[in-house]
Amino acid sequence: MTKPATFKYFKTSPEIIRLAVMLYIRFPLSLRNVEDLLHERGIDVSHETVRYWWNRFGPMFAAEIRRKRVQQLRAFSKWKWHVDEVFVKVNGKRHYLWRAVDHEGEVLEAVVTKRRNKAAALKFLKKLMKRYGKAGTVVTDRFASYRAALRELGATEKQRTGRWLNNRVENSHLPFRRRERAMQRFRRMRSLQKFASAHSSVYNHFNQERSLTSRDIFKLTRSAALAEWRQLCSG
Repeated sequence: MTKPATFKYFKTSPEIIRLAVMLYIRFPLSLRNVEDLLHERGIDVSHETVRYWWNRFGPMFAAEIRRKRVQQLRAFSKWKWHVDEVFVKVNGKRHYLWRAVDHEGEVLEAVVTKRRNKAAALKFLKKLMKRYGKAGTVVTDRFASYRAALRELGATEKQRTGRWLNNRVENSHLPFRRRERAMQRFRRMRSLQKFASAHSSVYNHFNQERSLTSRDIFKLTRSAALAEWRQLCSG
């Protein structure tokens, strides 16, 4: 559990910091957009302050969310994983963002690598299994490195490939792509990894699957998620 002293030396209230960080990570907004939204609410901070808050508290908030959700997901995430990778430009050079979601669309892991090969796939799958255990089924595309990595892990029989089978994870890239455009791409691989991990946790926290529930249930779960966010790192 994060210590209550997290906000000890900050003059700004924790509520404002949490709001700024949530706006920046959750929505496709630039730092200056967040500054303008806060100004409209009577909060006068610069976009560089928002940047500092995000770098300082964003990973911290995401880690606390992840800790609370990992234990809940360990049993359910073993049913089926959907794994995929997309290319992301970092300072003009191509890198690869590997992502895994479970059968309900919960983002389990996001890892950035410089290459798209067996070693990268193995690194990603090992990290995924270390955190969540082994899945009953792993759905991938027909990229040969997945089969080679699963063979080394002794899980070849769990792989499933096929047209449209992996639509769930391919659609899960869309929120990150929208966010990437708003940030005008990334300058460093480290900043991409940090943001991808934080964005995944915050997306999971606020994703209420509104199309699958009634309006009343959606409002209750949305309010619960927002109330939980307001308590992050409060002791």
